Amino acid sequence: TSVEDKIELLAQWGLDLLQRVNGMFGLAIWDDTARRLILARDCTGIKPLYYSLDSGRLVFGSEVRSVLAASDTSRTIDPAALCLYLRFGYAPSPHTVYAGINKLPAGHCLIAERGRVSINRWWNRAPEPSSRVRSVAEAESELLELYQQAVKRHLISDVPVGLLLSGGIDSGVLLALMNRYGNNWPSYTIGYGREFIDDELDDAARTAQLLQSSHASIQLSSTNVEEQLGRVIQIVEEPLNSASVVPMYNLCARVREDVKVALMGQGPDELFGGYKRHLGVRYGHLWRAIPGVIRNPLDGLLARLRRNETIHRGLFALDEPDRLERYKKAFSMLPDAQLAQLVRPELLSSDARDVYAELWTDCLPLIEKTDELGGFRYLELRSFIPDELLMYGDKLSMAHGLEVRVPFLDRTIVEYVESLPMEMSVRLFSRKWLHRRVCQKLIPNEIVGRKKRNFGHNATDAWFRRGTMTSFSDVIKDDHSYIYEYIEPTAARQLLSDHVSGVGDHHKLLYTLIVLEEWLRNFFRPES
Repeated sequence: TSVEDKIELLAQWGLDLLQRVNGMFGLAIWDDTARRLILARDCTGIKPLYYSLDSGRLVFGSEVRSVLAASDTSRTIDPAALCLYLRFGYAPSPHTVYAGINKLPAGHCLIAERGRVSINRWWNRAPEPSSRVRSVAEAESELLELYQQAVKRHLISDVPVGLLLSGGIDSGVLLALMNRYGNNWPSYTIGYGREFIDDELDDAARTAQLLQSSHASIQLSSTNVEEQLGRVIQIVEEPLNSASVVPMYNLCARVREDVKVALMGQGPDELFGGYKRHLGVRYGHLWRAIPGVIRNPLDGLLARLRRNETIHRGLFALDEPDRLERYKKAFSMLPDAQLAQLVRPELLSSDARDVYAELWTDCLPLIEKTDELGGFRYLELRSFIPDELLMYGDKLSMAHGLEVRVPFLDRTIVEYVESLPMEMSVRLFSRKWLHRRVCQKLIPNEIVGRKKRNFGHNATDAWFRRGTMTSFSDVIKDDHSYIYEYIEPTAARQLLSDHVSGVGDHHKLLYTLIVLEEWLRNFFRPES
């Protein structure tokens, strides 16, 4: 059914129908008979929805600026949410860094009636491994069928459709699936070319050649990133430490010249454990089983590795006995002690500590029956993906009038994968195990065997060390930077010095501070 039909049905049947809806939406329904307002966000949070409650008045919208314009909420910063941003690189729902403005979490609804407001999780499915034992062949067949049907649904459009193509397997297999329902699909890739050769331009061009798409490549430079970051942060509205925001903005601008809808391969990394952190989550119990008398010296030796941010973050999380706290630490960019050194003392109030302590506690009853990796994946799909990846993807694409769709995050796929044991995701230290087996049926081994690239953050790492991005380094060195209202200057400059000299690997944290500075300049700079 069309979006209009779904909204009409929702108006008639209310919350019960939300359980049956599959798609992307942020919607508001006014039931005039019951005098009831329902706000709802789709289950994986593809569309954002903000709201503010002040003195009995509810204001809501798909952008922060609309809520600010329509409410009496002043433009001030929430210190607790700012600390969350510095920990994770984004502010998890329901928090935003704007005091008095919240995000409706993915899969939630807000009901306002009779002077009361309640917020409920409408997508409240508690995942657990299926009791039905599947053979590998059976799981491959079922997953492939779900992929095919999801892609077929997402290709339905009365306007031209294209593909955001990286050099990896996810968008490659997405193109192969699209080829079952058409041919010569336009595809688009962005990278840095000669300025950072370890990007995805060549790999994506080769994938397009092998799978016969009409391909276009877009090339950026570090200068583009420096010049455009402020403009892009204005569109995103919230500080996010993703190094992909400027590339995404430019990619969408180019894609929109040809098509109005584009598919994107977001999802399998989080669904099937595609990052190094998933190896730590999957096999962390082995580390914790090592007697402390042996593990503690190993901790010390590994901590001396200078430029391995992943290992440092892993050690920070693996020793934690509490499950939810272990997940939080796996998401965090820095431990509590380093955060205390970096931020001004007044930011680490009891309120900030309480907000952190309460984060995701409502998810605990829903992950009781999941295995270790399944519980971690649950949080990724309900926080990291909607509050960072999908949020900037939606805003930056819609800024150009482009609709981006994510077939791999189709509700049918998510619920199926959440029923699988973690051995189907990470097996014998091989990540995305089942997904790769399906991919091997659809795309050449040349694509399946490629190494995973993270050219966004890897490029900023190299540029910081080489001194290429002088304006970014100047932000850290400048006493008048707005970040120093919240950040200790000495600690920030030590991060930069250690990173440039090779003593430490702080590129993600440095970029987090740069984005915060750009956000402050664009949303909180003093009136002229």
